[in-house]
Amino acid sequence: MKNYTLYLLPVFAIAVLSTAAYSQKVGSTSMQFLKVMPVARATAMGDAYSVLASGADAVFWNPAGVAHTESNELSLTYVKWIFDTQQGALSYATTIKGFGSLGVQLQYVDFGEIEEALWTSPYRDNLDSPGLTGRTFRPFTYLVGLTYADQLTDKFSTGLTVKYVHETLYDGQAHQATTSKGDTVMVNTWADGLMFDFGLQYNTGYKSIRIGASVQNFGANVTYANEGNSIPLALRVGIAADLIGANGLYLSSESNRITMAFDLFQPNDYEQQAHVGMEYEYAQTFALRAGYKFNYDADGLTAGVGFQHQSGPMRIMVDYSFGQMSYNLGNVHRISVGVKL
Repeated sequence: MKNYTLYLLPVFAIAVLSTAAYSQKVGSTSMQFLKVMPVARATAMGDAYSVLASGADAVFWNPAGVAHTESNELSLTYVKWIFDTQQGALSYATTIKGFGSLGVQLQYVDFGEIEEALWTSPYRDNLDSPGLTGRTFRPFTYLVGLTYADQLTDKFSTGLTVKYVHETLYDGQAHQATTSKGDTVMVNTWADGLMFDFGLQYNTGYKSIRIGASVQNFGANVTYANEGNSIPLALRVGIAADLIGANGLYLSSESNRITMAFDLFQPNDYEQQAHVGMEYEYAQTFALRAGYKFNYDADGLTAGVGFQHQSGPMRIMVDYSFGQMSYNLGNVHRISVGVKL
C-alpha cells in the first residue's frame, strides 16, 4: 500500500501554488505564447480540458493525465494564430511498468517577419518611413519539457512537469543600447527560464463524474535586457461527466457519448475566467465539439470536429478546432494528428 503522504502532497501543492495565482490581477506578463494552448480537441471544447486531458495531450494541460497513457502515444498540433504567428507542438507519452508514465513535449513559435524601426536619428526624422531602417528580424520561442505521472490508486493520479523556455524578441544576440541617461550598455534581447506544472485528477466513482486541477508555469521571473518580468502562472480547476454514454448520468449507450466539461481558470494577470465545453462522439469514430470562454477580451466561441480510425494495433486521430476572435483579430485554427500504439 502506498504512503498516505502521497495523497496529501498534490492537495497541498495546489493550495500553495494557487495563492500565487491570485496574488496579481489585471497586469501584464511575459511569454504570452504560454496562453496559446495546443491540442485541437481541447481548444474546440473551449479549453475545458483539465479533467479530460490524458496521454500525450495531457503534457500541455494537466500532467496528471499522462498517467492514463495506455502504451505509446504521439501527438502533433499546428496552430495558425493571429498576425502571422504560427505555433507547432509535439508530445509523446509512454508507460513503464512498475514505474509510472513519462511524457515529453516540444513547442516552437514563429512570430513572423517584423520590420525594424529605431527611435534614434536619423530614422525618427524620416517622414517617408519614420523609424524604419529597411532591415527585418524574426522573433521566436521554443519550449522543451519532461513529465512524470503515476496513478496512486485506480481513481487518483498525479503528475509533475519541468519545462525549459527560451524566447527571443529580436535576433537572439546581445546588443548595445542607450539608456535614458545617455549611457551605453550591453543588453540581451532574449530571456529563458525553468517552469513547473503540477496536476491531479480524481475519479469520484459515481457514474462518470471526474474532477481535476493543475497549476501551470510556476517559476521565477524572466529578464529581458535589465528588467525582470513575471510569467503567466495559471490555475485550472475542473469537473467533467458523460451525460450519455456507457456510464452516463442520464442515459446508458454503448455507441453514443455526450460529455460536458467545465473549468475555472485563474491567471495571474487577469480576473477569473471560465471555460465550458461539450463533445458528442459516435462509436469512437466521429466527434463534434463546441465550447465557450467567458470573461475574455477577445476569445469566445469555439468549435471543432474529430475523426478516429483503428488500423490493427494502431489508432489514428485527426482533430480540427476553430476559435472566434473579436476586435478584427480574425479567427484561430488548429489541426492535431495523434497516434496510439
